[in-house]
Amino acid sequence: MELTGKHALVTGGGTGIGLAIARALAGAGAQVTITGRRQNVLEEVAEANMYPAAMDVTDEAQVVQVIDDAVAARGPIQICVANAGIAVGKKLHKTDTEFWRQIMATNLDGAFFTIRESMRSMLTTDWGRVIAVSSIAGVRGLPGGGAYSASKHGVIGMIRSISEDFMGQPYTFNSLCPGYVDTDIISRNVESISQRSGMNEDQAREVMVNANRHKRLIAAEEVAAAALWLCDPNSGSVNGQEIQIAGGKV
Repeated sequence: MELTGKHALVTGGGTGIGLAIARALAGAGAQVTITGRRQNVLEEVAEANMYPAAMDVTDEAQVVQVIDDAVAARGPIQICVANAGIAVGKKLHKTDTEFWRQIMATNLDGAFFTIRESMRSMLTTDWGRVIAVSSIAGVRGLPGGGAYSASKHGVIGMIRSISEDFMGQPYTFNSLCPGYVDTDIISRNVESISQRSGMNEDQAREVMVNANRHKRLIAAEEVAAAALWLCDPNSGSVNGQEIQIAGGKV
């Protein structure tokens, strides 16, 4: 696939799924702006065709400014990957308003700000791809994850709606819904599940492994491969979809 001349934006691009997607796009020739909260982390992982820019997706003014600067430097954004998110679980009756707002601000508001601002320049061009990284929790309930599941369902609903707004035009809007991916988030979730359930860490990890239909953790590169496919010219008929990457259909 040839993406030379395309400007891509990947939020949460310094680690995990975001970094894998950024590397895949850059490897195909795109100029990739990678964002995250920590500039030093972004600079450490940036490779050829990757341009780090610190950005907190919960800060609307900052999102506007950073994306404006990226467009000025590298042209209109034609590939937007709204990946930044947090995965923390609490049972709903133990979820306070502050925790709920924190999840929504990052996972849903952040995706909204990122996509809206990216589209301002994308729509001046004749081609575009918007990819939101949701979760398998966006298509089913997740035990102990009411706020997280709600935020990821919201991402899918937003993407479906935008796809209807631009149906038949040269832009597509899709969600990726991975199951449990082998990233640093898994390590944090192991600790969280252990604390909530009384399981030891090996048992907690096994819970996540077994939640994937093929009974193994997913590699971040598998999610990146799906994102890259959605940027292929031959994927233009894939629009408004939730692509499950979890070892089997839920």
